[in-house]
Amino acid sequence: MSVFFARRTVAISTFLLSSIGSAVSGGEVDFASDVQPILARRCYACHGPDQQEGSLRFDDRSTLVGEADSGLIPIAPGKAAESELVRRITTKDESERMPPEGKPLSESEVAILIDWIESGANYTSHWAFQPPTQPALPSVTNRVWPQQPLDNFVLARIEGRGLEPASQATAEELVRRVYLDVIGLPPSPETVESLSRNWSHETYQRLVDRLLADPAFGERWARNWLDVVRFAETNSFERDGVKPNAWKYRDYVIHAFSSDKPYDQFIREQIAGDELDTVTDESLTATGYYRLGIWDDEPADPLQAEFDGYDDLVTTTSQAFLALTLNCARCHDHKIDPLTQKDYYGMVAFLRDVTPYGTRGDQRTNSQIDLDPELAKEYDDLAARRRAIERESRQIEQTAIKQMPAADQRATESPGRRKLLSEKLQQYVSAETWEEYSQLQGELEQIDRKKRQLPPRRTVLGLAKLTPRPKQTYVLLRGNPHSDGAAVEPAFPKLLGGGVPPVPTRPEDAHSAGRRRILADWLAANDNWLTARVIVNRIWLHYFGRGIVRSPNNFGLMGEPPTHPQMLDFLATELVRNRWHLKSIHRMILLSSTYQLSSRAAPRLLSEDPANDLFCRQNVRRLSAEQIRDSVLAVTQQLNEQQYGRSMYPALSAEVLASQSRPGSGWEQSSASDQARRSIYIHVKRSLPVPLLSAFDFPETDISCEARFLTTQPGQALSMLNSQWMQQQASALLRRVQRDVGESLPLQAQRCLEVTLARPAEPEDVAELVDLVRRLQDEHDMSQQAAREAMCLVALNLNAFFYLD
Repeated sequence: MSVFFARRTVAISTFLLSSIGSAVSGGEVDFASDVQPILARRCYACHGPDQQEGSLRFDDRSTLVGEADSGLIPIAPGKAAESELVRRITTKDESERMPPEGKPLSESEVAILIDWIESGANYTSHWAFQPPTQPALPSVTNRVWPQQPLDNFVLARIEGRGLEPASQATAEELVRRVYLDVIGLPPSPETVESLSRNWSHETYQRLVDRLLADPAFGERWARNWLDVVRFAETNSFERDGVKPNAWKYRDYVIHAFSSDKPYDQFIREQIAGDELDTVTDESLTATGYYRLGIWDDEPADPLQAEFDGYDDLVTTTSQAFLALTLNCARCHDHKIDPLTQKDYYGMVAFLRDVTPYGTRGDQRTNSQIDLDPELAKEYDDLAARRRAIERESRQIEQTAIKQMPAADQRATESPGRRKLLSEKLQQYVSAETWEEYSQLQGELEQIDRKKRQLPPRRTVLGLAKLTPRPKQTYVLLRGNPHSDGAAVEPAFPKLLGGGVPPVPTRPEDAHSAGRRRILADWLAANDNWLTARVIVNRIWLHYFGRGIVRSPNNFGLMGEPPTHPQMLDFLATELVRNRWHLKSIHRMILLSSTYQLSSRAAPRLLSEDPANDLFCRQNVRRLSAEQIRDSVLAVTQQLNEQQYGRSMYPALSAEVLASQSRPGSGWEQSSASDQARRSIYIHVKRSLPVPLLSAFDFPETDISCEARFLTTQPGQALSMLNSQWMQQQASALLRRVQRDVGESLPLQAQRCLEVTLARPAEPEDVAELVDLVRRLQDEHDMSQQAAREAMCLVALNLNAFFYLD
């Protein structure tokens, strides 16, 4: 809002206020979840922490309940009709209406503010900036419906609106839903039929437990985490060089989720895996987290690039684990949340021992950890001796080259150098020098032979070299690394309790500064206000299409408030009570009545709760890019279920490869078998996204992705109908149905629908596919083979294949 309160005109009638408020609010207004988000979004820009026009701050109640510069009272607690704020947000006069830009407040927003003022205009702390509590289970009228404690929180809200939840999904719907949600692959129609025939609560519970124990669980859920930590295997920028062994971090995450590694341990290993009491190969691999970001190998301003690197780490760490936009306080205090520059640089100070990814000439020393130091020393000793011999050999060569004719001298500067030297070098050196040179070449051969006899070097991407005694950290004025302000020490954000922890003195031979262990322990502490809330919200997001908090990376004032704050706290405290085992939360959600709801709902439910804020039904959800590709491979029986290992490279067209500055650079050729592996194993090259995945909203990998877009756009149909890969899959599906049912067209059409949709085929759908084949043959002169492949392609493009429910 711009300049506030110049003059007062006609008072608003109490009748109008009460009618608007009662029509919309429908219950008690909560400042933290209902009012504060409105003030943050619509008022803070001009009347917030960073700017206070008219001396008003909507984050400070004292400036609102007293007399303003204009002599008027912005908010009169308990008297909305006498509050200048209400007049300004309801006036029809555009010259006076607040906010002055953008759309006016909606009727529901106005009603919330009026109800709040009428009830006393009390301020409470933002919901996320308070410790979670273990709430009591709400009482409900329908005591039979809840199957899990979380159902009480959902049902209480639904009943409070005088509604009833939708009916339960059918057995067929639920089997397909839980397969795709838990392991990311569709069930076979035979599995669906068998389970549905003997359907019961116990059958469903056994299915859930079996799928949670399936190794494929990690492959499905690891991809969600990789989105959050902006996983990629290359550095970006023009050269977009590869990050060796980045795939091992991906495999670490898959294994962590499959084995149900406690989430607090998962955090500690990534943030300080090299500083734990017990350091393992796994914990060292986890520090690859620090090396996943973009990296410029020739920055114009190296110091700026260094602090850009710290900013990337602070941004990802604060958003991934805390859902805070701490990065917004890099150049100035956060404009919305109570986060200061000092908070930001206090977090930077924890990370100052982290070295840059590498240098233009050496991208190994800082980022490639040797897991077998003794073996590494053998390799390094051989390499050092080789370099010494090459220097001696080159001195002899250069001395001889100076005596050669000009043409030969120029030839030694070309790729033909070795050939020319092998033919002519002996002519230009003494016998003694030639003998010395020959001995050196023999020693080089011995070194190469010894190296071939060594076992492969065991390296992982991570924190190989650190700065155990980091430089002093300062608040950088306006974020400029060349302009130091006040000195800061490692410290936690004040809004979460703050505090400057003691940093122990490190021994002379210390590998690191020891600060990241302190940060990791704080992030993973049972009493951290945000960590557990954030991760259970992320889990909920992937089962319902949206989180309890719709902004999973931002629990701050500009984020969306939780629709069920007590349920969020319940799940968070349950996670801690279950020793941070994430599968306990997965299981609770999957066995809940809320998860098992149908996506179909009565008209009244749809009209009363169009955005499904109450979770009174399941949301219709499109499959992710990976689920779509993996499902295609599964139903065509082409899927290679090999787990872990180096990334694979699906075939890309010449046109796609030409989109790079160096066409095809860094894109290898994988075998057909490897290309049929699950999509999580596809090499993630920042400058060369795979078109099929991009069409279905594969995320940007330069920054953390809190939740993917789920779009519907023409490129998806073009990819699924016209790409060479989909043509191949249609052929594979036809071969499968031929194996299953023979050459009968009606049986093939029926089987096509059964395997793609994982349910019995409807007779009218079978007839439609049969008619399609006949029309393609009769009207378009297609061969029988081509027409039936087209039938399979259509089956793979049905909405029922792309969507859950």
